[in-house]
Amino acid sequence: MTRMQAIIQDRYGSPDQVLSLREVDIPTPASDEVLVRVRAASVNPDVWHAVTGYPRLMRIMGAGLRRQKQAIPGLDMAGEVTAVGNEVTEFRPGDAVFGETHDRIQWVNGGAYAEYVCVPQHVLALKPEGITFEKAASVPTAGTIALVNLRKHLWTKPGQRIVVNGAAGGVGSIAIQLAKANGAFVIGVDHPSKLDYMRSLGADKVIDYTQDDVTALEQDIDLIIDVASTLTLSSGKRILRPDGSIIIIGHDHYGEKGRRTLGGIPYFLGLMLWARFDRHLPWPAFETMEKRDAMHILRDMLEAGTLTPIVARTFPLSEAPKAIECLQSGQLNGRIIIVP
Repeated sequence: MTRMQAIIQDRYGSPDQVLSLREVDIPTPASDEVLVRVRAASVNPDVWHAVTGYPRLMRIMGAGLRRQKQAIPGLDMAGEVTAVGNEVTEFRPGDAVFGETHDRIQWVNGGAYAEYVCVPQHVLALKPEGITFEKAASVPTAGTIALVNLRKHLWTKPGQRIVVNGAAGGVGSIAIQLAKANGAFVIGVDHPSKLDYMRSLGADKVIDYTQDDVTALEQDIDLIIDVASTLTLSSGKRILRPDGSIIIIGHDHYGEKGRRTLGGIPYFLGLMLWARFDRHLPWPAFETMEKRDAMHILRDMLEAGTLTPIVARTFPLSEAPKAIECLQSGQLNGRIIIVP
């Protein structure tokens, strides 16, 4: 067999207009790559950015000016290794693996919305036996973002009192579980339809943002994790301890905030500069975490049961545009997965 089904993106635009199911050649792995039979691929906000081309700045950051250089979208996936390059030493055919499909910016298509994809060996990890492909595929991108932003704050000071704003989303749901694994008291903030979901993830207290303002209700908070990007720095500081911190991860809410050219980059550059003068803003270290290291941590947490992904709904490969639309609606509690 030399052909496979894949979602192809012809140009930037609305998913229902620019994505279509086609038959293409099965890719051949490079010397340091493995060929994976994709069993599940997740849908997350980075996919929306990659497909729509917003913010436009991403196009000159490696994605492609008029269309994505990689025609097949999708980044997170889990599946089975079917072939390996001649320099691959970590995996062999038959291994069940999960991870992102590349180590570039997450707004670049990764080829996961297909029956097969080639992946560098250093961005993958073995899938724990007790975890389904669907659950494993939901973890890599959101888990890596949570680890990169939170590892210095959670691991160095266990037992904190933490607010997670936007706690029911992909990153927020993992942030809750990372914090609980480190003994924190977690206050989750999100939509009223997601209160029970946050409790199921381990949140000790939940707040409906449509009815209550967390910055008016709480005090003596050690850490605010603002995934939803709806809190202001000044309001957040009102509830922080003198040595408390606020981590703003950032969410453009699928273009609803405008900013379709530069996105949130000017805002974050401003925060980086202001961090020199405000003790509550962590000074940026300009460092990241190796994908290999992040995946090993996430794998260990999955295996230990301290990280439990929730899959809300699965879609067949042919319905990838509907899956992205479902993500935008924000109505489901849990992750959305495409099953080729």
